[in-house]
Amino acid sequence: MGIPVFILAGLLVHFVFLASIFDIYFSSPLVHGMTPQQTPLPPPAKRLVLFVADGLRADSLFELNSNNTPQAPYLRAILENNGSWGISHTRVPTESRPGHVALIAGFYEDVSAVAKGWKENPVEFDSVFNESKYTWSWGSPDILPMFAKGATGDHVYTFCYTAESEDFGAQDATKLDTWVFDHVKSFFNSSRSNQTLFSALNEEKVVLFLHLLGIDTNGHAHRPYSKEYKENIRKVDEGVKEIVSMLESFYGNDGKTAYILTSDHGMTDWGSHGAGHPSETLTPLIAWGAGVNYPQKVTSQLFEDNFLKEWKLENLKRMDVNQADIAPLMASLIGVPFPLNSVGTLPLEYLNNSNHFKAESMFTNALQVLEQFKVTKHMVKKKNMSLKKIIAVPLSDSEQINFLKKARVYIQQQKYNEAVSESTGPLYGFTFVGMIIAFFLLIQTSPWTYYVYCLLPVPIWYAVVRELRVIQDPAANLWSFPIGQSLGFLLICILGIELLVFSFFYRSTLTVGLLVFAGWPVITQLWIQAKRTTLIWTLLCVLLAVFPLMPVVGREPNIPLVVAAGLTTLLISCFSLASFSRSKNKYQSKEDLKVYFYQMFSIALSTYVVSSTHNSLKNKQGLPVFNQIISWTTLASSSALPLLSPTLLFQRLFSILLSLMATYLLLSTGYEALFPLVLSGLMLVWIQMEQEALQHYGLSLKPKVTAPDSYISLNYQKHLLFPLGVFFIVTAFFGTGNIASVNSFDPASVYCFLTVFSPFIMGGLLLLKVVIPFLLVSCAFEAVQVTTQLSSKSLFLIVLVISDIMALHFFFLVKDYGSWLDIGTSISHYVLVMSLTIFMMLMNGLAQLLTTKRLELSRRTKHHST
Repeated sequence: MGIPVFILAGLLVHFVFLASIFDIYFSSPLVHGMTPQQTPLPPPAKRLVLFVADGLRADSLFELNSNNTPQAPYLRAILENNGSWGISHTRVPTESRPGHVALIAGFYEDVSAVAKGWKENPVEFDSVFNESKYTWSWGSPDILPMFAKGATGDHVYTFCYTAESEDFGAQDATKLDTWVFDHVKSFFNSSRSNQTLFSALNEEKVVLFLHLLGIDTNGHAHRPYSKEYKENIRKVDEGVKEIVSMLESFYGNDGKTAYILTSDHGMTDWGSHGAGHPSETLTPLIAWGAGVNYPQKVTSQLFEDNFLKEWKLENLKRMDVNQADIAPLMASLIGVPFPLNSVGTLPLEYLNNSNHFKAESMFTNALQVLEQFKVTKHMVKKKNMSLKKIIAVPLSDSEQINFLKKARVYIQQQKYNEAVSESTGPLYGFTFVGMIIAFFLLIQTSPWTYYVYCLLPVPIWYAVVRELRVIQDPAANLWSFPIGQSLGFLLICILGIELLVFSFFYRSTLTVGLLVFAGWPVITQLWIQAKRTTLIWTLLCVLLAVFPLMPVVGREPNIPLVVAAGLTTLLISCFSLASFSRSKNKYQSKEDLKVYFYQMFSIALSTYVVSSTHNSLKNKQGLPVFNQIISWTTLASSSALPLLSPTLLFQRLFSILLSLMATYLLLSTGYEALFPLVLSGLMLVWIQMEQEALQHYGLSLKPKVTAPDSYISLNYQKHLLFPLGVFFIVTAFFGTGNIASVNSFDPASVYCFLTVFSPFIMGGLLLLKVVIPFLLVSCAFEAVQVTTQLSSKSLFLIVLVISDIMALHFFFLVKDYGSWLDIGTSISHYVLVMSLTIFMMLMNGLAQLLTTKRLELSRRTKHHST
């Protein structure tokens, strides 16, 4: 099998098994075909107003200012005099879409549903909006359309501002909320001259949804403790007051309007969300109006936290709910059927109604959940009936008889090759295994994807059996070493893999590994061969070991460190240019020097852009257009410039570093800007050590078999390259952050490129930031492979095996039970390692391109001109 075909086959296999856990463990729990259930008694409210303050933390709303005044005076007065309050507990992931689905549809989206689509509905589900007579909603284009597109009929209407309005660098993000308030007021004013709209607004079972994104935007841009975030809360408080006053006037104070204010998720102190920190999962809930209980005085109440005392609310009954409980509460207040897929429990303490109404509502809640159970049970029963019918049918022997006849005919016709092919033991055995697997999948009426997952290993293991000799040869070669070296190598591999697995849970483990590798030259006796180089190796290992100990989240941007990284890169560039000019491998042409100077200029320009951008945003002047153009131009040119540089080893690698470093600086906000510099330095020293080792054994670029002892030692050293390479790959991923945690990302990292909210572009830029250190290691690994004359396929395969062993660890650690934090962590670890394996295949090809190819643009131009 050729290497391109082999890589494509490997990519296919890993993609399939990466997707398998979502299909097997996390298929959608939603069922369809339930009968809607609603309370038979008349509801207390004709209409419901839902305010969702996106990104609002519970403590940010309920806590008092330093002068003991409330942050939101109107809402504070509501919970003290008119309504009920508590904390709504969200689940992971604490993102806008899952939060709104839980609030409005009453169920927690499974991981596969979120993975299949963020803005669209990956699966059909019911919601309070869908069950209403009419729903009008105002706010973000990222949230509102998904509930309108999932509704049956034409009764859910949306009014959205443009996506460009969601600008993290805007002077005043509260405009997102004032836009909503202004348009709601304008909408109701226009209804007075539109009889059709006026009549619809006066119907029963009406929902008004106001999605307020300003708080979330200001939190990302300025952090939750900033004056901008707090000022936005005050603006929302004023806006809610105006809307309530306007609605009460419009409906003539009929007492038939219920109000709920809550949030989809909170926010960490460093301005992110997505994980399970209490600051992200604790959101406020205030309800008042028709059908809602008045404040309940208490003398004492017990909660594990100390919030009541801090907020000075210990005498008002706090009624906490799960986020999905809010959907049945809204349905009960306006008398619509409970959302069909809701798993929420109606919080009776919030209701101000008769015991009869409460009992009927709770009974309806139970019937609605029971309907889901009945449909699920029917589906399982139907599936089992099919299973019994298929099992009752005896297996036919016709296939076996035909096979035997066919083989006998081949023999009689003296077609011995065909007969052997027909009777081949491994092929027949694996075919038989495949048939058995397919049969069991068939009798269970499994989806077609299960056939792929279960049958794919069959041809893979068949290929392994056919290539046993390829596997046996390296094993025999390994055991030809002295027993101490062989056992030592195996022990290093086992401990190394376990160390890498452990690093996914504790990044500081990488520090231990780097300190151990700092002593690698002593173990392999490289210290004797190149003392200066190994001393630099040890120093750089110790420097790199510092990064995993640095905080990932909760840190403030430190732009001076980014500037320092840029200036350090420029200084090193100057020394390198002087070194190259003195060496025999000096630059061959003026074109080479032009490329090098342009890359240095890009580093200087990136350093300026980072500093200038963050100063501009700090002064609320927005992202300068010039800076944005420079950032995108640098990003676009970073992949092409190395291809214009000389292909001499160290010159090409240094050119790759400069190009990628220019982009990395633009994506940095603090100490991580120094990480690629130290990592690349270590990689270059690694290559130098390998070259000096070859020269020490007199092998130059071609190994000699005339020196057995030296050759064995060198081969043992080569085998150490595999765990070392994988360790550096993992270090490149986790050195400055744990990308398995959603909230470890700082949106400020992309501000040099854009400040307008765009999840896919921002996500792509953040992914690029993660990939750059990995690409630097891949290029170094490719250079080491060329230097040591190792087979690229063998090197790649062994590294792949180590990664797959790690993936197997995390496959067995995947959970589909317990808390969402545990489930999410187990999924992200498995996905990360499988993605790492796939990335290795892709990056290997990209590294070969960057390190070996060259564009001869200028020379081609001259040729054509002549």
